[in-house]
Amino acid sequence: MGLAKTEMFTEIEQLIKTLNTETISAQRKAVLQPLTDFIQGKVSKNQTIRLNFICTHNSRRSHLSQVWAQTIAYYFNIKNVFCYSGGTEATALFPMVAETLVNSGFKINPISKNENPVYSIKYADTEHPIIGFSKKLDDAFNPTSGFAAIMTCSQADGGCPFIAGAEKRIPITFEDPKAFDNTPQQAEKYTERSLQIATELYYIFSQINA
Repeated sequence: MGLAKTEMFTEIEQLIKTLNTETISAQRKAVLQPLTDFIQGKVSKNQTIRLNFICTHNSRRSHLSQVWAQTIAYYFNIKNVFCYSGGTEATALFPMVAETLVNSGFKINPISKNENPVYSIKYADTEHPIIGFSKKLDDAFNPTSGFAAIMTCSQADGGCPFIAGAEKRIPITFEDPKAFDNTPQQAEKYTERSLQIATELYYIFSQINA
């Protein structure tokens, strides 16, 4: 498994190199294993890997997961990975999520500005941007079959017992940084959650034998 060329933005690449998977407990690694197995199965068969990260509002954790999964797959040079996100309802990508990603080195530009803005999120000059906006999990922008549905919040996991078209349903839930909105700890807690998601996805993709 070769690492990607250095077309990734330097700040993101340097951050990825600091991620420490030793902070992940054995219990948590067991939670992550089904996603590792899903990706490995697709890679071994040279099949397309579609990952749809799902949370209630598609505003925070699911976006962070989508962006980091796409970026880290590129870092490890794992091909044919397409990452999506969705919610049980659509709201808007929360501004602090975009700010947290910008602080990590991503280049983000608004494509449209309304109650549910659409963003272009880039991790490398030569790669297609990730399109970030809040949408329902069955939005036409997302795949209708052959994908893993990764449930990033317990509310969506409990509220969606069935995800139409999902080849596999995998609960990997994260605590919601929303609890710290409008507090002095807001930026710190969003960064903390972003780095946890990045570290766990790094661990998953580092296990893949291409």
